[in-house]
Amino acid sequence: MTNYDTQYDTQPNREWWAQRWVDVLESFGWVRRLARARNYAREGNVLNIEFRGSKVHSQVQGTAPEPYQVSLSLDPFDDEQWQYVIESMAERAIFSAKLLAGEMPQNIEEVFTANGLSLFPLTKFDIHSKCSCPDPANPCKHIGAVYYLLGDRFSEDPFVLFQLRGRTKEQILTALRQMRSTHTEATSTDRTETTAEPALNLQTFWQYEEQLEPSLVVITPPPSSETVLDVLGGIPIKSDSSNSQTNTATQLMFEHLQAIYAQVSQQAVMTAMTAGSQD
Repeated sequence: MTNYDTQYDTQPNREWWAQRWVDVLESFGWVRRLARARNYAREGNVLNIEFRGSKVHSQVQGTAPEPYQVSLSLDPFDDEQWQYVIESMAERAIFSAKLLAGEMPQNIEEVFTANGLSLFPLTKFDIHSKCSCPDPANPCKHIGAVYYLLGDRFSEDPFVLFQLRGRTKEQILTALRQMRSTHTEATSTDRTETTAEPALNLQTFWQYEEQLEPSLVVITPPPSSETVLDVLGGIPIKSDSSNSQTNTATQLMFEHLQAIYAQVSQQAVMTAMTAGSQD
């Protein structure tokens, strides 16, 4: 059982998940009611907020001498649903890291929707609330004030939102640590048991001793007279534009190499054809 003293003004800058809670409530068409409730929350009319399991109980001071009794809850997820959710959290390292650090991951809702669930209420019928005041409207300003202060509590401790769905902070963190530990041990075992691949033998890697099918081997000359020098372009030798002898020597060297490459290419084709005819 957790008891919160709520004698404080609402926080002006909520965390994203707390603001999401308020936005969801206002999307149910409760904007005007919640506006009055916000003033109640700011004036300190909510005397306390107490968790009993996944349900919230609160006392809110109204016009009557005795404070009104407010209770609210969301539909909690069952054990199997929470198992799926926590497994999904454990599989994503960033989720585990942030939650273990007490932070709410930005896209935490994806974990729940992937398992067919919703962390936040989808409709107003997903929230079960009642107040002992005579106002027949629901939410009345007393319930609405508790809604707002819950949003502030979410900013301080995101696990309060999980508690409304049936799991405490300690339960979630313990389960996450166990799953992460089990996953780490299993990964380490798999790596140890993996058979090492045989070392690559560079001496025989390029050898092929099988007889080639002659009809599949076709020796043809190159499609053009270009050599590797033509493909790579000019030789990057620093030249002196004022020295004509240096430039002439560079050109002569390039032409000499071209002739060598052309001769080597022609000789390679002749050797291949000769070897092929002998086979």
